[in-house]
Amino acid sequence: MPIASPRRCVGIDVAKRHWDAAVHGQPQRRRFLADEAGLAELFAWIGEDVLVCVEATGGYEAWLVESLQARGVPVAVVNPRQVRDFARATGQLAKTDAIDAAVLARFAATLDPEPTEPTGENQRRLKSLRARRQQLVEMITQEKNRLGTARDPAIRASIQQALDFLGEQLAEIDRQLAQLTCEDPAFRRRRELLVSVPGVADTTAVTLIAELPELGALNRAQVARLVGVAPVNRDSGTFRGRRTTGGGRRAVRRGLYMATLVATRHNPVIRRHYQQLLERGKAKMLALVACMRKLLIILNTLVKNQTPWKNPITS
Repeated sequence: MPIASPRRCVGIDVAKRHWDAAVHGQPQRRRFLADEAGLAELFAWIGEDVLVCVEATGGYEAWLVESLQARGVPVAVVNPRQVRDFARATGQLAKTDAIDAAVLARFAATLDPEPTEPTGENQRRLKSLRARRQQLVEMITQEKNRLGTARDPAIRASIQQALDFLGEQLAEIDRQLAQLTCEDPAFRRRRELLVSVPGVADTTAVTLIAELPELGALNRAQVARLVGVAPVNRDSGTFRGRRTTGGGRRAVRRGLYMATLVATRHNPVIRRHYQQLLERGKAKMLALVACMRKLLIILNTLVKNQTPWKNPITS
């Protein structure tokens, strides 16, 4: 059970142009501009010995979090859904920027979330490049779908030009990703360990390095929960509900899903596990998710022990 934080807890609701801040137990709320001047005012206002709590907002919070961490201020970046559920549980149904800041402060004071670990420059750049690569892949898929239904020659030519341009952009991003993972010794070693496992290609390895830096530092249950492949019980009294998975890090699950599809055919351990589950009557998707979890645990163990893949069946 979480213990209430002994520090002053500050909640900051992040928007594109401003930040709303509140301190738990204090009535005043403050709004700061999301620029250098506003950041200086925020530092002076929050003081020392604090825990700052912000929501993951898809990128708007990144500069603020990095600036706070650079000053030595502990910052907990939390899931917006958890904060919203907490607000409802405490009877706070209204929603404004100032109210959200106060809810974040109360959330931090009540649950004392773990501060988010600062990320290095190479880690941030790798994550940005990987995210851009995913965007390009999605845009290429969309344009290919449009090309399949277009009949007008001029429209088809326009779509083809867009595809050529996006293809060049994708090749350049892949070049930068390869360069970064080769130049950084920690990235290079982790990539070597990951791609040693049958089914895990460079794209999946880069996704895991960028989006799951905790790989190897957690136990098997923790890493499965973090990614969102751990089964969740839904039982009450004599009722036994169906176990489900969800939440976690979507980008990691997506990469892990594709790797597992390949592994069920080419990785002897995952293939055998998949076949055994099917023989026991498990649905294909349920068996695939179980294999995703098994593959993730294998990768976590390899990184933790710093040992490449060795087929336990043949050895």
